[in-house]
Formats: sequence, C-alpha cells, structure tokens
Amino acid sequence: MASNHTRIVDRALTRLKLRQLRLLVKVGDHGSIQHAARELGISQPAATKMIQDLELDFEVQLFERTNRGVVPTVFGEALIRHGKLIFAQVSNAAQELDDLNEGNSGRVVVGTLLAASPALLPRAINRLVQDRPNVAVKIVEGTNEALMPALRSGEIDLIVGRLPSHRHRAKIEQEQFFEEKVMVVAGPDHPLAAAQSVSFDQLEPFGWILPPIETTLRRQTDQFFVKQGQYLPPTVIESVSYLANRSLLRSSTLLGLLPAPVAALDIEAGLLSAIDWDVPFGRRPVGVSYRGDGSLSPAGAAFVQALRDEAAAMRP
Repeated sequence: MASNHTRIVDRALTRLKLRQLRLLVKVGDHGSIQHAARELGISQPAATKMIQDLELDFEVQLFERTNRGVVPTVFGEALIRHGKLIFAQVSNAAQELDDLNEGNSGRVVVGTLLAASPALLPRAINRLVQDRPNVAVKIVEGTNEALMPALRSGEIDLIVGRLPSHRHRAKIEQEQFFEEKVMVVAGPDHPLAAAQSVSFDQLEPFGWILPPIETTLRRQTDQFFVKQGQYLPPTVIESVSYLANRSLLRSSTLLGLLPAPVAALDIEAGLLSAIDWDVPFGRRPVGVSYRGDGSLSPAGAAFVQALRDEAAAMRP
C-alpha cells in the first residue's frame, strides 16, 4: 500500500499540472466536460484526454458518464476537494505576497459566528493591529454549517465562535476559550419583560425568532419543544440577521434566543429585555477552529494568539 502511495505521489509531483486540476474542478462544477472545456478555452477532445491522463496517473476512475453528463466518483470528489484547496492556497499566497509588497504585514480571513462578534473578536483584532499595524483583516459572518466548508477549502483561515459539533472536526484544530449560555430576549415593552421567574407555560402564547434548522441550537430548541407536549409556536421566523431580529423584537411580542454576551450590550442599553427564564439547553463552548498541519500564516498565528490573550482576559 505504501509503495502504491509513493508511486502515485511521484507521478503527481512530476506530471500533474494545474491546468488538469482546474479542468477537473470545472467539470465537477458543470457536470459536463464539454461545458468545462468551453469555459477554459480548450477543445473537448483535449479536455477528455487530460481527464484520462489524470485517471491513469492516479489509477482511479474520476467520473461516471450518465445521460445528463458526468458525475464525480468518490475518487473524483476527493481530488476535486483537494484541487479546490490547492487553488485556495495559491490565491492566499498571491494575496499575501501582494499585501507584503504593499507594506502590509500579512492577511487574515476570519469567519465569525454571532457569539464572538460583540466582544472577543473586536478585542482580538485590536490587539493584532497594535502588534501588526499594517495587517489586512477580512471578516466573514455566517453559521458553522456555512463557514466550515470554506475553512476546509482554504477560503478562510479560521473561525471564531461556538465550536462546531463532532462531524466537522476531521483535520480541524479546535481551541476552547470559555463556555457561553443562551438566553431568551424580547423588546422592552413585551408583556413578560418585567415578570420574574417566568415558566415555559407563560412563553407558549408568543411567537419565536429562531436560528436556521441546520444549526445545533435550533435542533436543541426543537427537541425541547417536542418534549413540552409537542409544542408548536404560533409563529416562527428563521433568521440569522441580528439587526433585523432586534428590530422585530422591539416592534412585536416575539421572543428570541441569543448568546448571553451578544444580548448583554443591548439589554444594558435598554434596547432589549432579558426574559427571566433559565434556558435548559444551548450551553456550548466558544473558541477558534483552524486547519491543522501548520496551515496558518504568520499573521494567522498571531491572530490566534491574540484570541487566546483576550479570551484569558475576559474570563472571570
């Protein structure tokens, strides 16, 4: 097995061309060798020959022909995934060289979840900029389900926020900084805003703003609702837009679930009210996720250290 691996590696290093990988990715995108060839400006016979050469070099079948075009095999899907990672790394290298040429001390692309946005992330960025004044930082907001594929493909360098569940952890390094809990919030004029020791029975008449169904918090919420006699809220709005959610909460009797650090600033400012109900689910670790095997650039590694320092300062 090892000798077969060595032979394929030797062939890849000596014969594999970026044009072949680029074609492979495009064929996977289009499901058609003809369309991929047209986009890349090469003839279909030449494209077919390039795919065949790849299959010979790696000793696997990469695509299966169907009446609707071509579909990647498991081998094709694996090579396409690695091809995308290679192109992302080439793009990152070019961007880093360009940044350095312009006097910037590196570049970091950070994926962020709501839990990290109000405190940890800004503090870490301020610390990074103090140490590296010319660093370029790009922030991409989303859910773990959207950000994790981008992290694995190299489009972003790291993700800060609630750590993802086990299904994402292959080849991903994770560091936990602290735990956070979620809380129920509403507008300041909500009927339950001033109530004490609220029970779930009191919450039942009101609609909810909930995270998307693919998130862990939503699954936990739905499971809890099922246990409460198959409870179905009268209204459910699915949204990850914090500004829209805050406006909806302030102008209606809807209830929302928010990480406690996120809600704290608006509660303190009187924009939202905390509902006095102890949420029996949703406590999760907050930290950073990044690709292993030394994938972080010097600027990325410096940012992870800034996160560690600020997280330590934030802990009680």
